Amino acid sequence: MFSRDHVLALMRERVHHPASMRELLQVLKVLKDDHTSFKRHVKSLVSSGELIQIRGNRFGLPEKMDLYVGRLQTHPAGYGFVTPERPLDSGGGDIYISNQHLDEAMHGDRVVVRIERIKEGGRAEGLIIRILERRTGALVGRYDRDDSGMGHVAPFDRRVLMDIFVPPGQEGGASPGEMVIAELTRWPAANRGAIGRVAEVLGDINAPGVDTEIIIRKYGISDVHAPESIAEAVRLGASVSEKDIRGRTDFRAVPTVTIDGEHARDFDDAITIERLPNGNFWLGVHIADVSHYVQEGSALDREGYDRGTSVYFPERAVHMFPSELATGLCSLNPHVDRLVQTCFMEVDRRGQVVRQEFHDGVINSNERMTYNGVNGILTDRDPALLERYAPLVPMFDLMRELFQILNDARRRRGSIDFDIKEAEVIIDAGGVVEAIIALNRNVAHRLIEEFMLLANETVATHLEAQLAPALYRIHEEPDILKIAKFEEFISGFGYSLGAPVNALRPRHFQKLLEKIHGKPEEKPIAMLMLRTMQKARYAPENMGHFGLASPSYTHFTSPIRRYPDLVVHRALRAARHGLLTEETREEWVDELPEVARHTSEMERRADDAERELLQWKKVKFMADKVGDEFDGYITGVAAFGLFIELVEHFVEGMVHVSTMADDYYKFVDGSHALVGENTHKVYRLGDKVKVQVIRVNMDMRQVDLGLADILERVREGERGPRRSKSAPKAEKHRKQRPGRRERQGRKGRR
Repeated sequence: MFSRDHVLALMRERVHHPASMRELLQVLKVLKDDHTSFKRHVKSLVSSGELIQIRGNRFGLPEKMDLYVGRLQTHPAGYGFVTPERPLDSGGGDIYISNQHLDEAMHGDRVVVRIERIKEGGRAEGLIIRILERRTGALVGRYDRDDSGMGHVAPFDRRVLMDIFVPPGQEGGASPGEMVIAELTRWPAANRGAIGRVAEVLGDINAPGVDTEIIIRKYGISDVHAPESIAEAVRLGASVSEKDIRGRTDFRAVPTVTIDGEHARDFDDAITIERLPNGNFWLGVHIADVSHYVQEGSALDREGYDRGTSVYFPERAVHMFPSELATGLCSLNPHVDRLVQTCFMEVDRRGQVVRQEFHDGVINSNERMTYNGVNGILTDRDPALLERYAPLVPMFDLMRELFQILNDARRRRGSIDFDIKEAEVIIDAGGVVEAIIALNRNVAHRLIEEFMLLANETVATHLEAQLAPALYRIHEEPDILKIAKFEEFISGFGYSLGAPVNALRPRHFQKLLEKIHGKPEEKPIAMLMLRTMQKARYAPENMGHFGLASPSYTHFTSPIRRYPDLVVHRALRAARHGLLTEETREEWVDELPEVARHTSEMERRADDAERELLQWKKVKFMADKVGDEFDGYITGVAAFGLFIELVEHFVEGMVHVSTMADDYYKFVDGSHALVGENTHKVYRLGDKVKVQVIRVNMDMRQVDLGLADILERVREGERGPRRSKSAPKAEKHRKQRPGRRERQGRKGRR
């Protein structure tokens, strides 16, 4: 019996050239009964990029042919980069693809790249030899007609480098200037462009809600659930049945609460806590048991896998599952029975888990608490809140005590804590941003995060001990070259990580953060440190979490909105009930690498979509502030200019070097600075500057800024009176028309 890994190992050991399927069957002596299984594994390996199918239907090892599989990211200037799914042998990052080597590939396609050369400095250059998977068959753009009457759609995403021609009669009722969805009917080729038809008209780009629709379509996120999924969800009913409860541990009499944001609609975790006679804490983390309802291979499961994650926009959420589950049967709403998977942990006074239990349980949450409400109890000791929640106050006090112990323990082991403020946007009924303010994480946010981190670690350690195939949340060590550049930068401030680049541990980064806390240089150093780190991702093997200084970590706490958590719940239940047969193990081992790749990609898609829509709304917010001056920090430095984040509104804008007309400025990479050749004026990452809004470019969705001191010198006293800051105006609007506060992001993407 062949497994996927066995097939790959045999090919590396015995097959010394790209071979046809017939040759593989012969060389590897595959028995006739195993032909179907073997071919399935080969197909799976090709899909994941671990094997490459070349001309003549031959299969080879990509590492033997300088071939890499990855996603193409094109640039509006015409070139592209491919992010390989396995590290480059040269140790570099992305692979540069020049315009002439893009072949027929479009932005977002999954492609095979052949390395052509490695340039000085280690940058790889390549050409695309095959398109494995098209990102999408439809795209969003603006419909227009030329003078001859020929229609075309200009893609909204400027990284799509060609217009889509729309033949007469295929415009779907669109008028010139309207935003539409174009469905490709013919892909581009070397000698012809892409052709398509208008499948849907979205309307005027400035109409309320159209911006959200555009971003949803741009990223290929479906905001409508499949009829089969909805039908399955409806059949499950709206309440927990007695049959479902049978055989479960009953926690309904145990005091339990959820703690979430003011406007949250889905509650996937609840907390139980008590002090044991020995003085230790008995912490229970109850997580909605989505896996009880969503069976492998069902319509709900297939759609959940395809989506990978819920996506949270300022005005609304696009849930991974239909609302019947997401905000209904699988949401731990108060005062109703709900099914859970529970992780109980006995935690000692040093923050160590000395015992754990796992249960299929049922709870009945006592209260739906908010972060502000719990903070009012624990920090403000608000008399009204203390009276209202009197029976639960001792539990909240115990939570705070345990939180401090766990947080101290995590700091002792060197877990890195970035205290970079997030933005909170205030939106009116029409979806317009009225104000952007700092989101202050209070003690309630932090204690819930600490409890979720502990549960995720405990589950990961248990699954690893049980040898259960599962998905881990991994965070690899930073790239040595990036660390060297970071060390060079912080040395300019008189700091060092205090260890050789090849011997750095998380505690070295955490100690640096403690040293710079409250200092003027804290922000630039912390931001660059964050960029130096790798991105966390999902993997079928445990490689540890560098940022958390954790040897084992997974995502267990949010199966209602993250598919990997659902996979972990299934693995946990199978291990608990002895359901991990050899056949099941083999199937999961085969499938999990592709699940990890796909869900990591869907997470990045969600992050990018959320970030882009928020940036677009911020740009709109700045449209009436041209000429106003603001304080800001330099958050990025490039040869073409400075990236600035405004202190007041958390909006990022660009100071192009062409506006810095008092001197010729040279980019110094190692110092992350622009330096004037004659004035020797230095603008460095993290510097505080005063800027003026020069232009708000809605087409590019960017705010163009100028440095106020340079503009003044260049104008030589000819400037007119400036308008005052707009903060009072935003405050006035907020008082006249109360908005809805939405927190960007969600609990724990660590």
